[in-house]
Amino acid sequence: MLKGAVLAAVPYVLLPSAPARARPRTVDHPNADWLSAHPANYTAGDRPASQSLDYVVIHVTQATYTNTLGIFHNPRKKVSAHYVVRSADGHIAQCVREHDIAWHAGNWDYNTRSVGIEHEGWVDQPGYFTDALYEESARLTASICARYGIPNDRAHIIGHYEVPGTDHTDPGPNWDWERYMRIVNRN
Repeated sequence: MLKGAVLAAVPYVLLPSAPARARPRTVDHPNADWLSAHPANYTAGDRPASQSLDYVVIHVTQATYTNTLGIFHNPRKKVSAHYVVRSADGHIAQCVREHDIAWHAGNWDYNTRSVGIEHEGWVDQPGYFTDALYEESARLTASICARYGIPNDRAHIIGHYEVPGTDHTDPGPNWDWERYMRIVNRN
């Protein structure tokens, strides 16, 4: 019991990013660690052969990095995203392969045609939007766009709030779109 209590008190930034066995032979983004969502939380796919990839959807978790990974691994939650970006250092976890359909957008059509990127933090706490988070996320978005021929523009790199039919507000008013898009386009 004491070991668990001590471990719970260790800040997550001091813990290793992922056990070595967690990385599959290949991930879609070379700087990502594989931390799989539960198979009950996404749909196996064959994208882009079966559906075109037209969007990158930007989210904010409204939770910590660690809690978000736990949610994606819980089969009762029925939610996932392709990637989660940690605030403190921009570390990226890939939870769903890009060819599969993550359940992130709240709109099936957009789920089938997009890659979802969650960012650790809360929409009303801009301190979570660190330089490292912006840099690594923008590098990830640029590489996704390059792989699938998605234009590097705001019509194709969208916030969750821009998905038709959603009731979400993320990434929120504190997300610096101008800065983010500038970094995406320089990569």
